[in-house]
Amino acid sequence: FRRAHTLTVLFILTCALGYVTLLEETPQDTAYNTKRGIVASILVFLCFGVTQAKDGPFSRPHPAYWRFWLCVSVVYELFLIFILFQTVQDGRQFMKYIDPHLGVPLPERDYGGNCLIYDPGNATDPFHNIWDKLDGFVPAHFFGWYLKTLMIRDWWMCMIISVMFEFLEYSLEHQLPNFSECWWDHWIMDVILCNGLGIYCGMKTLSWLSLKTYKWQGLWNIPTYKGKMKRIVFQFTPYSWVKFEWKPASSLRRWLAVCGIIFVFLLAELNTFYLKFVLWMPPEHYLVLLRLVFFVNVGGVAMREIYDFMDDPKFHKKLGQQAWLVAAITATEFLIVVKYDPYTLTLSLPFYITQCWILGIILVLTWTAWRFFIRDITLRYKEIRRQKQEHRHEKDKCLSNGDGHSALLDEPNGNKLRERKL
Repeated sequence: FRRAHTLTVLFILTCALGYVTLLEETPQDTAYNTKRGIVASILVFLCFGVTQAKDGPFSRPHPAYWRFWLCVSVVYELFLIFILFQTVQDGRQFMKYIDPHLGVPLPERDYGGNCLIYDPGNATDPFHNIWDKLDGFVPAHFFGWYLKTLMIRDWWMCMIISVMFEFLEYSLEHQLPNFSECWWDHWIMDVILCNGLGIYCGMKTLSWLSLKTYKWQGLWNIPTYKGKMKRIVFQFTPYSWVKFEWKPASSLRRWLAVCGIIFVFLLAELNTFYLKFVLWMPPEHYLVLLRLVFFVNVGGVAMREIYDFMDDPKFHKKLGQQAWLVAAITATEFLIVVKYDPYTLTLSLPFYITQCWILGIILVLTWTAWRFFIRDITLRYKEIRRQKQEHRHEKDKCLSNGDGHSALLDEPNGNKLRERKL
């Protein structure tokens, strides 16, 4: 039935596209016709994938919704591969086919500037530095971390990623001007207010979802209109709830997996800023927002597939398809950044920054070796030693009968006396 349904939809869509092309006269514009043909091809592929792709772990609001984003992931990855194989100049000018305003070098901007919270030199508005930072990116930070918390479902991991990214901004501000911010912008506005408040609201939402009773009833079986409207709204909530318990210190496999998740998460965050820089896209451009919306939808599915693979490897024997696509997209974006501007990426870190990162890596490796190797060997040695001591104590207790004679030596004589009596 599903295959017949797919063929029917594809047939109708193909006929509709053909009918549209026959009604209008094909313009003598090669660029316009190429763009229109690519868009039509993508629509046909999305229509096929929505009905034929493999279902993911989510079923609300509808499995077709998540199949759609899976197909969008494939299209986006193919687009990135195409950009990767262009020259730097051609790749940047190709963006003009998407938006004619692109393909222009970005103006130099100073994001740090005056970092005084109270500026006595400005008598009219001494707090102007704070008001200048309260732009549209503040609610974007909040909603972004609210949604990331819904994806990760762990307070500690969210806080680690949030703080680690601020350290990355400190470390890489000599490469990108976007990372040059005031100290209070880093830690007060970003970590505490925007990120922290978003994580807090996300954890409260997760608590509500975990306590909610999931009893699904057909829409037409609900008698009242209020119940029907409530049922429609709840259609956009999960079908059931799975609480993520990452437990990174439980085994070396889970620890390495959690470290890999944090690494890919931070790399995807950095790609957002570096792609804007190398492809000459303004921070407020709609393509940047569309990319973030894309990662919110595919990231939730990828995180669920990763957790299922880690938590129950016997049932989920291989990693999900969306998780592999997200990893491939992140790697391809990084390769584009490396190819398009290797000079910026090869700017050496300041010496004190390098020392801090080396110290941090050594501490992480030392803790890993102690927790999963040295500690286990020590605990095993202590357990063996304790068992030997208990065994020696039991043996001494068994051998000693109070007068210095061995109970084991007297046991054969006692057995012989019993045999004689019998």
